[in-house]
Amino acid sequence: MIGKVLESSAVEVIVKMDFNDFEKNKNALKIGKYLKIQTGNFDFLIATIKSIKAIADNSGQDKYLLSAEPVGVVVDDKFIPGSTVLPSPTEPVDIADKSILDKIFLENDVYSFALGRIAQNRDVVLNLDGNAFFGKHIGIVGSTGSGKSCTVAKILQEAVGISDSCNMNAANQKNAHVIIFDLHSEYKSAFTLPQEQSFTLNYLDVEKLKLPYWLMNSEELESIFIESNEANSHNQVSQFRKAVILNKEKYNPELKKITYDTPVYFSMEEVYNYICNLNDEVISKVSGEKQIPKIVNKNDEIIEIKNVNDYFNNKFTFIPTSNGKADKASNGPFNGEFNRFISRLENKINDKRLDFLMKPTKEDQSVYTSDDFELILKQFLGYLDKANVSIIDLSGVPFEVLSITISLISRLIFDFCFHYTKLKHGRDELNNVPFLMVFEEAHNYVPQNGGADYKASKKSIERIAKEGRKYGISLMVVSQRPSEVSSTIFAQCNNFISLRLTNMADQSYIKNLLSNNTNAVADTLPTLSPGQCLVVGDATPVPVIVKMDRPKPEPKSQNVKVCDVWREEWKNIDDSNIEPVTISDVLERWRK
Repeated sequence: MIGKVLESSAVEVIVKMDFNDFEKNKNALKIGKYLKIQTGNFDFLIATIKSIKAIADNSGQDKYLLSAEPVGVVVDDKFIPGSTVLPSPTEPVDIADKSILDKIFLENDVYSFALGRIAQNRDVVLNLDGNAFFGKHIGIVGSTGSGKSCTVAKILQEAVGISDSCNMNAANQKNAHVIIFDLHSEYKSAFTLPQEQSFTLNYLDVEKLKLPYWLMNSEELESIFIESNEANSHNQVSQFRKAVILNKEKYNPELKKITYDTPVYFSMEEVYNYICNLNDEVISKVSGEKQIPKIVNKNDEIIEIKNVNDYFNNKFTFIPTSNGKADKASNGPFNGEFNRFISRLENKINDKRLDFLMKPTKEDQSVYTSDDFELILKQFLGYLDKANVSIIDLSGVPFEVLSITISLISRLIFDFCFHYTKLKHGRDELNNVPFLMVFEEAHNYVPQNGGADYKASKKSIERIAKEGRKYGISLMVVSQRPSEVSSTIFAQCNNFISLRLTNMADQSYIKNLLSNNTNAVADTLPTLSPGQCLVVGDATPVPVIVKMDRPKPEPKSQNVKVCDVWREEWKNIDDSNIEPVTISDVLERWRK
């Protein structure tokens, strides 16, 4: 016994200790450690130490007051999170020993996913409820250098069966499905194993990624092609929408109902021709004739345009305007309206950086059409090569289309899971291929405050956050600036892993998201060492600080030891013991 209860409330228990008790036990009395407080003959309250202070009584003898936060109770030798029974004053208080910790962090059929070791006692492993952890959304936050990438890699390696660079499921592949949006090309090395380990990684960079523009929905198309702040943007939207729908109908006559959002092939070049012709259109208004557009062909013959679909075929030369009675003609309703719009369309279509969106081709150099939708979808789901992990490397994607790319892929995966789940429900079955989507550096494309550029990505990912669990999709949202991430997304997270946070705004933001019984350990966020993290949520029996083991293999997220390297002898760029990297090599890759 180290002391007695002095004061008790629903959120705090004050423990009184004398000088001798404190001196004998002060090494074990650390912020975040656990106390065992008697509430009955065999029942105990478990509380986390929140603060310690010394006061002098009238005799000049030091007394010590410990403030502790209740986290659960031990009843009938079993730990139960939460507490409705509080100790009375004078009840004895002990330090929670290993036997108590084993009851809290007991490995069983429910708590079976090993995360790391308890920071206060490295002999005890924290086992999470894997279904509650991966079946619900996860938030992972931490400042730069806190070990965030290694923590993410270690969790995912454990989930798919990688341990010490070995594939534990080589003989019998499991049903894990993880999709990682990697902004800095960090995670490929963490999931690349020797060939004999039989682990297939589905790695898609900007060279391999095939994402045809015709899969975009209305918001995504308009976000990339239309400037919403232009005076005539409403005309651009209406005519672009009309052109897209008509062209989809042209190439997909077997479909009876086609909308702006139907994911079927259309030709962007033909839509471009259509807009150009509207911009140049001249309509004949000769008395007694129909008021229809007329063009001049190669033989200087005047031809009537009877079907607007003809506008898709070529860019036409229209007859000149005239006020004469015999050849009266005036500009069409959109003549001259789309000059800037046409320039923007042309630039996007011919931008070689956007070939993966605007001009993706198959191995035989043919274009992807509606018949290839299944093939396109399988590349993201890992079903082309039976891969448990798919990494979408976005480091080569131009920033102006980054949010569109993420939005499109996320929405395709959501829509697949939605329709797959509905079909399974129709057979009275549940979704048997759940996906975990990992959004690295989420503040870059789902910011709390963002303009039209982020509208599509925020809508797609927020929809997954709000509805995804019903259709077998869970999120892992990773960020070094949680206060800048959409609050809608973090509000849907049931589990948080927080590494060291040094920014006051981020600390305050995360504390407000956490449950009320985490204040004691949440105050340690700025003092955590690299690899230490606070684990809170439905999947853990109590809020706890964990020391994560390093993943093996590791992601390419290590910091350069700048001072050590500067102290070495001068190096030419091409100094290497393996294969030199010259400035010419850098420039060649740069130009690509």
